[in-house]
Amino acid sequence: MTDSVDRRSFLKASTVAAGAAAMFPTASLKAKGKNETLRIGMIGPGGRGFSAHVKTLTKLKNEGANIEIVAVAEVWSVQRDMVADYIKAENGNDPARYVDYLEMIEKENLDAVSIATPDHWHHKQIVDSLNAGLHVYCEKPMTKKVEEAMDVLKVWKKSGKVMQVGAQGSSEPTWNLARQMIDAGKLGKVLMFQTEYFRNSDIGQWRYYALTKDMTPQTIDWQRWLGTKEGLSEDRPFDREVYKQWRRFWPYGSGMFTDLFVHRVTAMLKATGLRDPGRVTGAGGIYLEYDGRDVPDVATVVADYSAGVQGLVSSTMCAEESRLQQCIRGHFGSFTFSGNKIHFTPERPQVTHNSKLVAETIETEAVADLDKAHFQNWLDAIAAGDPMLCNNDPILGAAAVTTVILGAQSYRDGIVYYFDPETGPVNAYEAHQKGQSWAKQWEKMSAERSPARHVPGWTAGTYGSTLEEPAYMSLAGPWIDGQPPKKS
Repeated sequence: MTDSVDRRSFLKASTVAAGAAAMFPTASLKAKGKNETLRIGMIGPGGRGFSAHVKTLTKLKNEGANIEIVAVAEVWSVQRDMVADYIKAENGNDPARYVDYLEMIEKENLDAVSIATPDHWHHKQIVDSLNAGLHVYCEKPMTKKVEEAMDVLKVWKKSGKVMQVGAQGSSEPTWNLARQMIDAGKLGKVLMFQTEYFRNSDIGQWRYYALTKDMTPQTIDWQRWLGTKEGLSEDRPFDREVYKQWRRFWPYGSGMFTDLFVHRVTAMLKATGLRDPGRVTGAGGIYLEYDGRDVPDVATVVADYSAGVQGLVSSTMCAEESRLQQCIRGHFGSFTFSGNKIHFTPERPQVTHNSKLVAETIETEAVADLDKAHFQNWLDAIAAGDPMLCNNDPILGAAAVTTVILGAQSYRDGIVYYFDPETGPVNAYEAHQKGQSWAKQWEKMSAERSPARHVPGWTAGTYGSTLEEPAYMSLAGPWIDGQPPKKS
């Protein structure tokens, strides 16, 4: 990209990290009264929506949270009744039952919604809910498209409402601690993060969502699920496989990119302080699971960030016992992660000039139930009237989903993408033809002996980001008219 675009992206990320709360109008941040019950509506509580959203919220209610699930909007009547009956049995109230979430929002005097529909519905339902003055919890990924994520950010900032994106791992304290140590210079100049999400199966991924005979056009509002009227996807004949295993098909999901990679990328961005990518490439293919799927079973995303950091996400859905390490690499040391432990490995003293750096393991508090912690964090933010209290606010949610979706687009389109936070994705080849080159900006910085860029929040000055100039480098430089460089 051009230096101006790159600088704008970096400054934007820095500003966000410094204090994004200033973006919200004060009047819209009023906290709900302590004695007022938070009225929540469930939108699309299917597999994940029931197991994590409904069950977690009912548990929190039973443990004393001043909340009530007052309504359920679900296109499958069997699931709708099962969820509503469960809420009644657990919490004592009989929630209203809807097919249309908009009707639920209109009639139920809600304060908040919890969204767990397929990816292609997220943008519309988030925007509709925020515009209705509701707080939002939305299952990851935040949106299906990059442009949708950019729009959600605008609507959310204008609304002043609290929104949590459901990558529950972002509520692990590990990532905040890693961020603090990185900002303080523990690793020196940060250069790269590496992460993964490996799985394996003898039936093919996402086919463990069982198809049942009671899934029929009579029990499922198929057109509403597709979103044909709303322009969300094209019409197609009713198909149980598509309905239940939608993550395998591009119109509704993006396979491992948005179902799995987004978890890991969210954590890495949270730990490093990085946000929007500057350049993204995706690769992979369907190399084993020829089961009618659209999405690959092997995939890799490489993302470069304007802070001078590269991110790598690489996985296969057909091998699990030889996974990559999750790590963040710096010039003076690296972090690897296992559970709630951060393992620090220093570089050798000949590089760091510090023989006191030693390998160590830093342990953070273990979180027994991440879904519960993530929903509690959302409720706490609502109670405080502070959108920035969320562990995975839409700024982080948009950055993570932009990275993985551009990886999926790159894989499908055969194109490297640049990303401009103001205008969106850019075909890298077309940008290069206009003189906007990702590589040339770094070459220019090298030629000018520029200082290294750092992740937003960096407070460690030049620690771990400078080089020692050997004495013999005084002999370097071009000879002009047969004469050696003056400095030699």
